[in-house]
Amino acid sequence: MGKKGTCLGICLLLAVSVWTWGLLRDRQYLNQELIRLHVVANSDSEQDQNIKLQVRDAIVASLSEGMADIGDVQAAKAYLQENLSKIENVANKTLEAAGVDSRAVVTLCKEAFDIRKYDTFTLPAGVYESLRVVIGEGQGKNWWCVAFPTLCMSATTEEFEAAAQTAGMDDTLSETLSGGPDYQLRFYLLDALGRVENFCFRRK
Repeated sequence: MGKKGTCLGICLLLAVSVWTWGLLRDRQYLNQELIRLHVVANSDSEQDQNIKLQVRDAIVASLSEGMADIGDVQAAKAYLQENLSKIENVANKTLEAAGVDSRAVVTLCKEAFDIRKYDTFTLPAGVYESLRVVIGEGQGKNWWCVAFPTLCMSATTEEFEAAAQTAGMDDTLSETLSGGPDYQLRFYLLDALGRVENFCFRRK
């Protein structure tokens, strides 16, 4: 191989290394800088599913008010940890108002999530920090969104981009999650890495 071929090979190797490093950096960001909200219904009955949504709305409203000015994930975790009992109380008051005997348990923990599509963005599979709300027996269908950055009710692309920017997400990752046509391979690989994480996490 001539000098030109050697230089080309080195440049290609460097380009792949930089691209791979960026991919791993994005995966790490998703693991460490996002907090999911995960609400689990008592059962799959129509009543319990409706109640789940009532609890969701009450908690999202509470979080939107309490976390409105938080721009750092560590501060968000600290707020949630300090207010777990308050959030649980919001959920249980909603259950009482609905006239059911079920109670909610709220924890902050790591959870494995499968890929999830929202209106304006998609999150790859992976292990995320999670504000987990389990109602009663916790045997019903889930509802989940992103508690930090506050994306639970972001209905437009502009709102997603603004929230992502506030949370320190770079443009490349933002475009990847919002379905940019030039980032499909990047998203596929992020999801593949997340599925490997889930496999390992669930085997613990």
